Amino acid sequence: MPSYSNKVIWKGEHRGYMYCENGTEMEFSAPPTLHGHHKMMTPEDAYMAAINTCVHMMVLWAFERFKIELLSFECVATGEVEERIDKTSWFNRVTLKPHLVVSNTKEAVVKRALQAARKYSTISDSVKSEIIIEPVIEIVE
Repeated sequence: MPSYSNKVIWKGEHRGYMYCENGTEMEFSAPPTLHGHHKMMTPEDAYMAAINTCVHMMVLWAFERFKIELLSFECVATGEVEERIDKTSWFNRVTLKPHLVVSNTKEAVVKRALQAARKYSTISDSVKSEIIIEPVIEIVE
């Protein structure tokens, strides 16, 4: 069974440093609105990126499986944060807005491939946020 790990260390104030097992390293902070620093990765950024990048990789997998010729792909992810009465918050909804350009494929097939990508995305299947996909599909011949 696969497993993944990383390590974080405190670097003073509201900053930390992360080491991933694949060799990636980066500094991170709380958001500036929570006493963090500007222009640094935040846990909120990482959460959104984890969902967006995992679905992205599964789109590539699904399009290969469905034999769809993908010409371009980009996706904007937006997370809605709900504030609770006790002043805590959570991402209640994440909306992915992929823009895809494909060749000689029916839109229905592209939508089925996107559904498969969402279904088999380890990260998006592991979070409690509602995940919505609102694609813009361009078909060229």
